[in-house]
Amino acid sequence: MNKKISVIIIFLAFIAGGVFAAAQQFLPKTVSVSVPHRGVAIKAVYATGTVEPSVMIPLAPRATGRLSSLEVDEGDQVKKGDILARFEDTDLSAAIEQIMAQVDLAKKEKTRKEILVKRKFISAEAYDKSVSDLTVAEAALKEAQARQSYLTLIAPEDATIIRRDGEIGEVITANDPVFYLSCCAPIRISAEVDEEDIVHVLKGQKVLIQSDAFPDDTFEGKVIAITPKGDPTSRSFRVRISVPENFPMLIGMTAETNIVTNESENAILIPASALGKKNAVQVVTDHKIVMKTVKIGTEGKDQVEIIRGLTETDLVVSPYNNELEAGQQVRAKTRVTTGAK
Repeated sequence: MNKKISVIIIFLAFIAGGVFAAAQQFLPKTVSVSVPHRGVAIKAVYATGTVEPSVMIPLAPRATGRLSSLEVDEGDQVKKGDILARFEDTDLSAAIEQIMAQVDLAKKEKTRKEILVKRKFISAEAYDKSVSDLTVAEAALKEAQARQSYLTLIAPEDATIIRRDGEIGEVITANDPVFYLSCCAPIRISAEVDEEDIVHVLKGQKVLIQSDAFPDDTFEGKVIAITPKGDPTSRSFRVRISVPENFPMLIGMTAETNIVTNESENAILIPASALGKKNAVQVVTDHKIVMKTVKIGTEGKDQVEIIRGLTETDLVVSPYNNELEAGQQVRAKTRVTTGAK
């Protein structure tokens, strides 16, 4: 008896499954729909940039020497005229002492001969030679002291030390920077914009700045300069972007920038996925698919502005479904509410 009941139950379940499958074939297809909404339509050019100082000064010795002292380090604030580093100058100091002795002797000799020439004990030519000897000695001293000054690095402006290369005892080659200083202007972002997009970028445009280091924050900057010559290798143009006060990102950090090229307030927006080829949109009206062609405005990554062709009460199929045909019966799924992007 139990076996018969089991067989009957299985048979009934089989019939029910078949009926359900058959019903599914004849029921209208279910589609997801979105309702157009009002919001801000933003069109932006994306570019990756790097935080950098507006003015960066490399500071290097003018002569090769061994680094003997470091007076400052990275992050320090310095004043114009501050000594930042010194190089070993033992031999040069000894040479300067010798030349100073020669200058002192030449001065005394000039004074002595000046008295003698006035008394006509020596010729004018002998006095002129003493003057010449003093001039030569003073020139040699000036040159040696100048060479010695080359072995001392002095801050040219009030600045911040943003990088130091070199350790005490290391021999630094002439013109090889030991310090990099940031001064005279705030930091900025230098972004590389693709040549296809640069035509849409203008000085003064708003820029939205984001970074992985500050994932919950969006900062607002402004385009302050566009390089007139692009890089033929990377096929990009450099764009300089100002940053707000108290900008937390550090020099050298990578930033994601979106340069706002167009912004429409109170625009009608639909998901970008709802737009088909040739600006076609599928709308559900009286449980049927109606095909509409719309005029679009600002195109964003996630949403599209509709200038003409839709109302705020239309049920728009999202995403666009190529399998649907005009007039086809459908069931609209729970409306999807989209937010402004």
